[in-house]
Amino acid sequence: MKILVIGGGGREHALAWKLGQSKGVEKIWCAPGNGGIAEEAECAAVDAGDVAGVVALAEKTQPDLTVVGPELPLVNGLVDAFRERAWAVVGPEKKAAQLEGSKIFAKEFLQKHKIPTAGFYGAYDAAGAAYRALRAVDWPAVIKADGLCAGKGVLVAGRPNEATEFIERVMEKNELGEGAKRVMLEEALEGEELSFILLTDGERYAPLVPTRDHKRVFDNNEGPNTGGMGAFSTDDLLPESLRRTIETTIVEPTMRGLAADGIRYQGFLYIGLMLTKNGPKVLEFNCRLGDPEAQAILARVEFDLAEVLADAAAGNLNPERMKWKAGASACVVLASGGYPGKFETGKEIQGLPEAGRLSEVKVLHAGTKRVGDKIVTSGGRVLGVTATGKDLREALDRAYGAVGKIQFVGMHYRKDIGKWPAQTSAAGD
Repeated sequence: MKILVIGGGGREHALAWKLGQSKGVEKIWCAPGNGGIAEEAECAAVDAGDVAGVVALAEKTQPDLTVVGPELPLVNGLVDAFRERAWAVVGPEKKAAQLEGSKIFAKEFLQKHKIPTAGFYGAYDAAGAAYRALRAVDWPAVIKADGLCAGKGVLVAGRPNEATEFIERVMEKNELGEGAKRVMLEEALEGEELSFILLTDGERYAPLVPTRDHKRVFDNNEGPNTGGMGAFSTDDLLPESLRRTIETTIVEPTMRGLAADGIRYQGFLYIGLMLTKNGPKVLEFNCRLGDPEAQAILARVEFDLAEVLADAAAGNLNPERMKWKAGASACVVLASGGYPGKFETGKEIQGLPEAGRLSEVKVLHAGTKRVGDKIVTSGGRVLGVTATGKDLREALDRAYGAVGKIQFVGMHYRKDIGKWPAQTSAAGD
């Protein structure tokens, strides 16, 4: 089997790594890839969001299966283009990807199908209307830009002036571009967050192992939201009774609702949950594997990932084939100085071979590139140091032990991944 992976972050490095362990895989391409992926796959300099460019690459390489990592190509209709050509691909079509591409679409879907979620105040396509709506909400409240904003389109506002400032920035000053032309307001939920991610072929679905992300940039859940500073996975996150509740009240109504609306959803579906005192409620949908949740999840894979994904693409998913490594996994993100604000790139990374030689550790690259014989930083989130263990403590010890081997100018990371309780007030990203 020859496989094309679309994307160039830590999630895609994890996919290329695990797909490369599948016994029938003889070739992997990745578009555009990064400095670490280049050691696992042949990288092609094609932007992941460029549908025509990716189609041209696939016409040239003729992969047996394509796995789409990030959201932009899905929202842009890449899967539709592949299916028109009868090419095997893992990911939802453009209509289904609206669950992530439009927060308002997702909210209306949740309400229509009576799936538990935060209370909804309204959606607004003009700043004036949004300002006026602030007079009637309970604080704290959540403001979400409707479209894709690279993790910067959500604010949990404790006071009206915070909300007003956010609306001004995104709707009047246009700081987040087209994705923030419309905004919505909803109540802020309190509880613990949980990432419930599943794989579906359009009819059958299989939950992946549970994970929890850490969005805030600093220890103790302080500072601004990021794309994710780390994640961990352990079965203790999801007692069987809670799993049944989530599947009964959220997952199955979601799958039925999609079918009722004429949407065949195939691929990964990420359901961001808040575990409130009134039960689990949906914060958001993502139409792909989370990042860095994917790193923690894929580290626990003990099945042939390529075969399972090929089956899902063909509409023949067999959940019983998906066996998971016992124990736990953890991913610690190493970020550039200044991230999630302005940051510099081009900093040489040292210590990668030493970290990579440690037992049960995999250093996954996100924002890196190769310059000669050196690996240098090229993004905000640079590396996802991932490890497994018999329990969470051992996985964290191994991950942080590997972190201690790595250095680059400005490097910063959270030191409390897996140790600090989840955010008690959040709204997704």
